Amino acid sequence: MAYSTKKDNRIWLFLHSCCAPCSSAVLERLAAEYKVVLFFYNPNIMPAEEYEKRLAEQRRLASILGVELIEGEYDNAVFLKAVAGLENGPEKGRRCEACIRLRLEKTAEAAKERGIDTFTTTLSVSPHKNAELINKILAELSEYALCEDFKKKDGYKRSIELSREHRLYRQNYCGCIFKKNA
Repeated sequence: MAYSTKKDNRIWLFLHSCCAPCSSAVLERLAAEYKVVLFFYNPNIMPAEEYEKRLAEQRRLASILGVELIEGEYDNAVFLKAVAGLENGPEKGRRCEACIRLRLEKTAEAAKERGIDTFTTTLSVSPHKNAELINKILAELSEYALCEDFKKKDGYKRSIELSREHRLYRQNYCGCIFKKNA
């Protein structure tokens, strides 16, 4: 599919999604200004059954909202290599930074391949994620990255409401097996 600079007077935006619940509120917030393409790239999610469950929910939400979804390759070995030596680190530490960087670098690359300059991530809607760090990485990757803290303006609260409305599966960990087993 070819992406022009604008669509319906809205700018194309490539949105990395960590899961359907987080993307629900972010999509709602961005819909007026952007024509969004969702990108599900999360090699950090373990086990594979959990990944498949989250991907199925993302597909379902994308279908409900009529949003294009691009599925990145699931290769958990890429994540394990990126966080090697950091497995026992604290939540929000260097392991998380490496994981976020891995996913956002791939998002920037996939957006560029499709000719979409503007990209961002749903990660900052979570109260468990450091929006300042996420936005620092986004800014390092591109001057066109949209740096936002989607928790603000009740973003997280809205994601819970939309999850109930659409009966979305809400996971109880970020996907990282090291976090889950901590």
